[in-house]
Amino acid sequence: MDGDMKKPILATNANRRAKLGYVKYASLIILTLQNAILGLSMRYARTRDVEMFSSAAAVLMAECVKFIICTGLVMQESGSMKIGALSIYSTVILNLRDTLRVCVPSFLYIVQNNLLYVSASNLDAATYQVTYQLKILTTAFFAVIVLKRTLQKWQWGALALLAGGIALVQLSSSDTPAKLTTSHLPAQSKIIGFGAALGACFISGFAGIYFEKVLKESDISVWMRNVQLSLLSLPFGTITYLFNEGSLKHLLKGFDGFVWYLVVLQAAGGLIVAVVVKYADNILKGFATSVAIVISCVASMYIFDFHLTIQFTLGTILVITSIFLYGYVPKKKAETRTSLSV
Repeated sequence: MDGDMKKPILATNANRRAKLGYVKYASLIILTLQNAILGLSMRYARTRDVEMFSSAAAVLMAECVKFIICTGLVMQESGSMKIGALSIYSTVILNLRDTLRVCVPSFLYIVQNNLLYVSASNLDAATYQVTYQLKILTTAFFAVIVLKRTLQKWQWGALALLAGGIALVQLSSSDTPAKLTTSHLPAQSKIIGFGAALGACFISGFAGIYFEKVLKESDISVWMRNVQLSLLSLPFGTITYLFNEGSLKHLLKGFDGFVWYLVVLQAAGGLIVAVVVKYADNILKGFATSVAIVISCVASMYIFDFHLTIQFTLGTILVITSIFLYGYVPKKKAETRTSLSV
């Protein structure tokens, strides 16, 4: 009887492992495509020969979409709209002091996303994709400072490789602004693009570590925290738009189907990553990021007439190598690893 009883259990465990295996590799594909497509889409949206939309408006609309998605996910977790609404009210409104703790990352993410648009407007998609990997270094820096984490020797080496690789990529680009073909497009500067990407990386590193600290200090679900984050981001996003444009009168000026697609992609992107990284280890995440860089480079050659140089290629190889090295976890230390997520 015992043997007969074990068979269904073993079969169930095997099915569960197979299902998790499918989810893991499906998440790898989703994460890879999300990483590659977002950078390419942002660059294309900012270089089209059409009436240009406001990047601040796009960031604000993305937060609105994200708030709607996260609210729906909380409702689904709760089992009904009524219970979900009560849960949101008690967590977000009644527990106001806890909600206000999320103000810091809410503001920082608005600034970061606006800076990413500035970077994508001034850097080609391939350079943008590689440069933005500096967020690994800034995240590690703030994890050591804020969370008192300890990095291994190979991780410090990986961060040095990362910095060297990105330096090579930037040096391979000319500082000469791109020629304009239409009055809709602003002048482009590699220096401004790199500065914006660097600022976004530092903000991403600090905001990510701060948000991780908030998550760990409470038992509130990730989706509920994202409801708080998006809700608080709305006034910050509105103020940023008003600061840039002066009024809300032409908020959706230049918005067409592609811009709305970009808004949804940006809103869903962070949520997709939050889901898929649950099933993917650091090696798989490093692989996804590396493949995304390669996709961006190849696509840029065909879409944006990007010219690949030896210096850019060498820098990209160093960045990809550093990603894998940083995410490496020895088998003996896999259970007690303290490495950061890539």
